[in-house]
Amino acid sequence: MSFQQSESDLRQEFGTVEESPALRVEAERAEQVVDALNADLAASYVLYHQLKKHHWNGEGAEFLELHRYLQEAYEDVEHHADVIAERAQALGGVPVAGPTNLADHSYVEFEGEDVYDVRTSLRNDMQMFGDIVEHFRDHIELTNGLGDYASEEVLRKAITDYEEHAHHLEHYLEDDTLVLDEATH
Repeated sequence: MSFQQSESDLRQEFGTVEESPALRVEAERAEQVVDALNADLAASYVLYHQLKKHHWNGEGAEFLELHRYLQEAYEDVEHHADVIAERAQALGGVPVAGPTNLADHSYVEFEGEDVYDVRTSLRNDMQMFGDIVEHFRDHIELTNGLGDYASEEVLRKAITDYEEHAHHLEHYLEDDTLVLDEATH
């Protein structure tokens, strides 16, 4: 299927920010925030797809628990991505969308299509959560400094869940387990 579009069909070009009279955020400030939110949105969707991949491919004694946990994690990430996108749009921007644009605008990279062992997969997820949290902190500082407290709150809610998931993954990766290794019998 191909899409036929004319210039008259275009309502707003990606990368532009239109004035939002209702929110009264100065255009230059809105542009900075929309750029930051789009980077966070893109990174969140890269994380979402990696978590989804691990949800599908997990195996082993803890499969069911990890399967359920990873579903909870990717659902939380998807929720926050949606809220971030809606905030970018409310500020007059165009939320980043589509696989190519998401990859281009993300500050984290998808681990690839290969399937890794469970510990490596979870370590990669924990690392990605941590990388995103660091950027969220910078963007919370940016939005606060620009007086955009609503965008700051969107990111604060997201960082709380992302940090919690990173911490849970850290627990999954600990050496202590109730599952017995055949070699220890």
